[in-house]
Amino acid sequence: MSTPTVNDDDHDLARAGYSPQFRRGIGTFTAFAAGFSYLSILTGIVQNFYLGFREGGPAFFWTWPVVFAGQFCLALCFAELARQYPYCGGVYAWSRRAGSPFLGWLTGWVYLASLIVTLAAVALAWQIVLPAIWSGFQILETPASNAALLGAILIAISTLLNVVGTRWLAALMNAGVVIELVAAVLLIALLAAFAARGPEIVLEAKVGGITDGFGSIGPFLAAAVMAAYVMYGFDTAGTLAEETLEPRRRAPRAILHALLAAAGLGALLLLAALLAAPNLSDPQLASDSGGLPYLIKQVLGESLGKVFVAASAVAIFICTLAVHANTSRILFAMARDRAIPFSNWLGKVHPEQKTPHTAVIVIGVLGCGLLLFNLNFDKIMTALVCVSIVWANLAYLLTTAPMLVRRRRLSWITLVNLLAVGWGIVLIVNIGWPRERLYGSEWYQQYGAPLYTGVMLVVGFAVFMLVRRSMRKHEVIA
Repeated sequence: MSTPTVNDDDHDLARAGYSPQFRRGIGTFTAFAAGFSYLSILTGIVQNFYLGFREGGPAFFWTWPVVFAGQFCLALCFAELARQYPYCGGVYAWSRRAGSPFLGWLTGWVYLASLIVTLAAVALAWQIVLPAIWSGFQILETPASNAALLGAILIAISTLLNVVGTRWLAALMNAGVVIELVAAVLLIALLAAFAARGPEIVLEAKVGGITDGFGSIGPFLAAAVMAAYVMYGFDTAGTLAEETLEPRRRAPRAILHALLAAAGLGALLLLAALLAAPNLSDPQLASDSGGLPYLIKQVLGESLGKVFVAASAVAIFICTLAVHANTSRILFAMARDRAIPFSNWLGKVHPEQKTPHTAVIVIGVLGCGLLLFNLNFDKIMTALVCVSIVWANLAYLLTTAPMLVRRRRLSWITLVNLLAVGWGIVLIVNIGWPRERLYGSEWYQQYGAPLYTGVMLVVGFAVFMLVRRSMRKHEVIA
């Protein structure tokens, strides 16, 4: 049996009408690292533990396996698509082929909007951890201003590293994921060693939680936002397919393994933290100024606690690199298909670095622009971060729905596909529900999800009208 070569991988591109422009060098572990570093439990859980605990109390733990089950159905669908369509662009490329060029454009536009907001949101997380390590990181007086400064520095570094080449990016992601994996396992073990109560605590729900009209399940629906914030982006390995060796084999496995690893370690981390918390009635656990970093330092002491908070800072750095890489590849893929303005400019790969350098820089500038926006409109930015999760899952739904429509026979994967579509609808409605605690007290804030989504789609359709002719010409040529 012959071993697949780079030339075999590039034959897929030729059949799709593309010429190979990237350098293939991503192997099995790096493909896994790309997805795992995006999920990054030491970023998402550290950043949002307070939210889940605030809404649901200790029993919010159960939102984690529920969200995982739904997202794993999506991951199985994406693994199938990554095997069929090993092209740069991930969900954009998949929905374009599973559905239609217009559906692909719509998916790409929605996902781009989500990822740009996610990039800024992840960069803002440095404000949570760096000043907790050393007060000197609080450079500016107000937290919002300092968060924007630290975030801009992080995105600038990410832009540089994403421009210089995949080899540097891969080496850093590999090292960062190893650090995060080791730190997560050690943190779980140490917190478990300081357990102050038994695991039955996860059956204790918050008393008097806000129901949002859903009765006793209401607090858990709100708390599920935390898990939903962490468990998306596992499709990143598929987005980097044209830089991956044997992508039909490696990308599907990486998608599944990244989600499984993040879900397993995340569940253990949540459980260990709830068992070890000295006082579950401490209001700091439910505060964005306290949360998990506060709990870790409480349990492990200031010095040892800072070591793990520092590991979280590394995880945030690597997560930013992964989000940036994912976003720039989707922008490049759309530009290559003439599905975005300035496509001649954005659809270029640097001849030496073999990176979509222009797309990388544009994404970096847009991310920093959102950080500046956050300075004066931090409440809107907070709401926009929640809406970005809606957009990500809307892009996923636009990918899995056409898959389901085109299936001709009943099988287990058809059932999984059906569950993925149903789950996507439930998740979008739940996260977009008008909750004051997430979106704000004014009506236009509470209904931010449909309002911001409407604005994003109106702008998008205006863009589509500009590019539809060039898209059609490109389809004819291809």
